[in-house]
Amino acid sequence: MTQPSVILATASYDHTIRFWEAKSGRCYRTIQYPDSKQVNRLEITPDKRYLAAAGNPHIKLFDVNSNSPHPVMSYDSHTANVMAVGFQCDGNWMYSGSEDGTVKIWDLRAPGCQREYESRAAVNTVVLHPNQTELISGDQNGNIRVWDLTANSCSCELVPEVDTAVRSLTVMWDGSLVVAANNHGTCYVWRLLRGNQTMTNFEPLHKLQAHNKYILKCLLSPEFCDPHSLIVSNFMPARYLATASADHTVKIWNVDGFTLEKTLIGHQRWVWDCVFSVDGAYLITASSDTTARLWSMSSGEDIRVYQGHHKATVCCALHDGAEPSSS
Repeated sequence: MTQPSVILATASYDHTIRFWEAKSGRCYRTIQYPDSKQVNRLEITPDKRYLAAAGNPHIKLFDVNSNSPHPVMSYDSHTANVMAVGFQCDGNWMYSGSEDGTVKIWDLRAPGCQREYESRAAVNTVVLHPNQTELISGDQNGNIRVWDLTANSCSCELVPEVDTAVRSLTVMWDGSLVVAANNHGTCYVWRLLRGNQTMTNFEPLHKLQAHNKYILKCLLSPEFCDPHSLIVSNFMPARYLATASADHTVKIWNVDGFTLEKTLIGHQRWVWDCVFSVDGAYLITASSDTTARLWSMSSGEDIRVYQGHHKATVCCALHDGAEPSSS
């Protein structure tokens, strides 16, 4: 099976993972997820070889370039729903966060969990700082914690809103900003101080009331976003924030001032997940209305609808960039 240049996958409460041709909208592979469990999060390895599916309570790793329905590896030490999964930039290790209250690190080349950090509340979201040495987690009790992988300890804790679950975290590609979105529809934005200091110096920058219902995912635009193509289309600068909500919409915010640029309207139910294309020109979204959609950032219109799931589509993963160099 030859590897497509664009890997697009979605997962649904119908217990399937589907791979799609991004341009045509054709589903070319369906995986029946083992044990009829739900999938909460999908992530593609940097080399495009594997897809991680975070479930309850396992993480399954599937071969992207195979037709086999069976996972090549299962990571099994979480004891509740795994809500977050991601990879170090070279794909050497994986991180995860779970409703069992832990953040874990896994060496993909060795069995078992290598490290575990205790958050003391159900973990909803984990992101890796671009410096590759710090994880940031958000939990159901409203805590944000920074885990210093070098010191192997928690280096910073903050609570933007007491007893309000942190639903999603995102870090700017250059490490300059972090955004936390919560169950009240609010985004908290901090500037992360640079220089010789660690990124754990959070300087409050902005509080954005983005939606009146839950924000389920927030995401800052990627490094390779081309400002020229956006200027030509009279769109926006190269740095922006997407917020996906239970109000059925996705909003696009200009990071310079956090003004609303566009509202993406088309989904009929909650929008659970979103992911940018590598150049920031497109956004994929996943919704309880069973569909995933491809949106043009320049027009704000959906240009493709991915239909095939029979229940809520709750997560999506996209890798349309180059693989890391092997140097």
